[in-house]
Amino acid sequence: MTEPETTSARTRLTQFAHGGGCACKIPPGELEALVAGLTARVGPPRDPAAPLLVGLDGGGDDAAVVSIDADRAVVTTADFFTPVVDDAFDWGRIAATNALSDVYAMGGVPIAAVNLLGWPRDVLPFELAAEVLRGGMEVGHGAGCHVAGGHSVDDPEPKYGMSVVGLVRPDRMLRADAAAPGVPLTLTKPLGVGVLNTRHKSTGTVFPEAIATMTTLNRDASAAAVEAGIRAATDVTGFGLLGHLYKLVRASGVTAVLDRAAVPYLDGARRAAEDGFVSGGSRRNLDWVAPRVEFGSASELDRLLLADAQTSGGLLLAGEIPGHPVIGELRPRGEHAIVIR
Repeated sequence: MTEPETTSARTRLTQFAHGGGCACKIPPGELEALVAGLTARVGPPRDPAAPLLVGLDGGGDDAAVVSIDADRAVVTTADFFTPVVDDAFDWGRIAATNALSDVYAMGGVPIAAVNLLGWPRDVLPFELAAEVLRGGMEVGHGAGCHVAGGHSVDDPEPKYGMSVVGLVRPDRMLRADAAAPGVPLTLTKPLGVGVLNTRHKSTGTVFPEAIATMTTLNRDASAAAVEAGIRAATDVTGFGLLGHLYKLVRASGVTAVLDRAAVPYLDGARRAAEDGFVSGGSRRNLDWVAPRVEFGSASELDRLLLADAQTSGGLLLAGEIPGHPVIGELRPRGEHAIVIR
C-alpha cells in the first residue's frame, strides 16, 4: 500500500465549503420530486426537424440530446461543485473531467465547453481561481474540446464546473433506458473516492490514486462501449453505484444482480469507511435506494461503500469491454430492482 502524502497547500479550499464534490448534490429522492411536475409541461419542439431525443422524461440520463439530422445529435450538459480537494489546479482538473463525463456517458464526443465559476472574491485570492480555470482548460484541451469563456459570480462558497456541448450519432447513443436482460454489468473505475475525499477534507491527507482516478477521462471507455455495440450506460457520480444502477434498471425495466466481491475499490477506501469518513450524501443515497435492494449478507460497511457518493467516477455499462471488471448481470425484472450476492 502506497503511503498517502500530506497536503502542502497553504490554502485548504475544502474548508471553504460545507461539503465537497458530487456529495453536494441534492439527494436523488428530493431531486426527483423537484422536477416531477416539469415533464408534463414539456411541449412540442419549436422545430420538428430537431426533436428532443433525451430529456427530463427519460430514465434520468446524464445529458440532454437534440437531433440535428439522421447522423448527428447535440449533447448538452452542465456540472459544477464545491472543492473536493485542496489543490486549486487539481480541483479544476477534476471538475472539468467530471463535466465532460456526462457527454461520454451518452456515447458522445465533447466539442466545446464554457466555464462556470463561483468565487468568494473578498475571501480567496484570484490567483487560486486562475489555477482552477487553468486545470479545467488543461483537461478540456486534452480531450480535444474547445474551452472558451463562461460565466462567473461572487459566491460565498467556491464552485467550479463547465457547461459542455458534444456530438453523438443517434443510432449509437448510450442511454439509461436501453438495458436488456442477459447482459453483464461493467464498471470502468474503482469506487471509494467519496470516503477518501471526506478523509482529505477532515485531515488534509492527500490520496494521489484518488486524484488520478478523478482526472482520468471516460473517453476511451465510452468509445470502446460504442464500438462494442453497447447501448445502455450511465456514469457513477453523486448518487453512488447503487443509486445510478437503480436509475438505469428502473428506466429499462430490468433487475441487476450485483456481485459485491467483484466491485473494485481504491486503496484505503475501506479503511476510510471503517474510520467513519462517510459523507452525509452517501448516507442519503443508501436511505433512498435501500427499499429497492435485496442486500443479502452485505454488511452495513459494504452498503455504505456501494452507495458512496463518487466524484468523476467511471461508466456503468450494460455490456462488457476489455480491461474492465464485470461486476454483475442484468435479468428480467423481479421483486427487487437490485439483488446483491
